[in-house]
Amino acid sequence: MQEADNDTPKGFANDKEKRQGFEQIVRQYSEKLYWTVRRIVINHDDANDVLQNVFIKVWKSIGDFEQRASLSTWLYRIAVNESLDFLRRQKDTASIDESGAGANIANRLLADDYFDGNRAQALLQEAIATLPEVQRVVFTMRYYDEMKYADMSRILNTSEGALKASYHIAMKKITAYVQMHEQ
Repeated sequence: MQEADNDTPKGFANDKEKRQGFEQIVRQYSEKLYWTVRRIVINHDDANDVLQNVFIKVWKSIGDFEQRASLSTWLYRIAVNESLDFLRRQKDTASIDESGAGANIANRLLADDYFDGNRAQALLQEAIATLPEVQRVVFTMRYYDEMKYADMSRILNTSEGALKASYHIAMKKITAYVQMHEQ
């Protein structure tokens, strides 16, 4: 997110230019967006599904991109919104006991063939999973993606002060959770 958007497509005269611009976006941003989505939805397969939806939305609307924000801000906004929509759909379809949500996430992580972390990393993910959606997103963007609050503010359409407060509260909750569950 911190590099300049030097490769922002400037408009498309025809379908070939649209396809080439889209392919360039996928090459440049797919890994970054994957990890942002993955840290929010936790599971590899779910992250791939969400990322596919992100790129479908990008494809459908790339011709309408107005460059009021940077390309990366626009892409991250789509990715975060798709991730949150996915979590809401999950919550609607599976009435999860909130007190067991963290343990459920840890078990899913440890069973995930693509998770190569140790127990401490699983515990951190478990703690993150217990956070409310907004705090989880803010924590992920700040801690893992090392985003500046100004960039996060543009992506999430929220004040920097509110983001700082959310991050601070998330850190306290994560610290308390990890301390309580360490063995």
